[in-house]
Amino acid sequence: MSQAQAKIGVIGGSGLYQMPALTGVKEYRVPTPFGDPSDALLVGELAGVPVAFLARHGRHHHLLPSELPARANIYAMKSLGVEYIISVSAVGSLRSEVKPLDLVVVDQFIDRTRNRIATFFGEGIVAHITFENPVCPALAQVLLEAIRELDLPGVTVHPQGTYVCMEGPAFSTRAESELYRSWGATVIGMTNLPEAKLAREAEIAYATLALATDYDCWHPGHASVSVAMVMENLRQNVNNAQAVIQKAVAKIAAQPPVSKAHRALQHAIMTPLAQVPPATIEKLRLILAPYL
Repeated sequence: MSQAQAKIGVIGGSGLYQMPALTGVKEYRVPTPFGDPSDALLVGELAGVPVAFLARHGRHHHLLPSELPARANIYAMKSLGVEYIISVSAVGSLRSEVKPLDLVVVDQFIDRTRNRIATFFGEGIVAHITFENPVCPALAQVLLEAIRELDLPGVTVHPQGTYVCMEGPAFSTRAESELYRSWGATVIGMTNLPEAKLAREAEIAYATLALATDYDCWHPGHASVSVAMVMENLRQNVNNAQAVIQKAVAKIAAQPPVSKAHRALQHAIMTPLAQVPPATIEKLRLILAPYL
């Protein structure tokens, strides 16, 4: 089966394993030089707009955060023509004002991962992307506008926030939670890095819609975080997330945001391409194509 094309991709986190609103869905097993993605990519239409959807942990949630094949996932999206990725992620709140069931449009990350490959490069080629704004501001603005236009009852949206990405799979200790709060972080999760870095290297605009499921263990009224608590709040949040995605997709299709991410490699590649081993060029041809 030849692969479909979609300019908009959605990566669904815990609780968001499918999108019922997608019509005409076809599954694509997308091979990549970095192995298999987390699951088949589902390509269909939301209100007539082609969208590629991927369940980050697999449809049956069988992958730990540290096991996620982030390079394969982003490469597979790129191979389908994706230019914009909306990443949906369950998070714990580190601030009293960010309540469970609130939505946060993240604008910064703190990387506390240890065991993850965070680049497509190496093997004879060096590139250093700029990452001071790890989320595409233009795409994040589309998410904010979508949420505000929907005016979801009982839902508070926070227009910015810092996401601490920890290794997991265990939740934080109370000392760690208090440390992240002292840094001014807003929410904590386990998955959006290296995803955001890889999307930037692949010249894909990336934004995160964070779904607060709980207060992290710092909160005196939430001394421990359980999977049962997280999943109950997720069930309530997923419907809101899907509504936001549908609205945002329509807005992106009507007026595609101009993103600096789409030329992120223009001044990032340090190695003369003529000096890069041919095998590496072939491996990265999809990403390097504008510069070859």
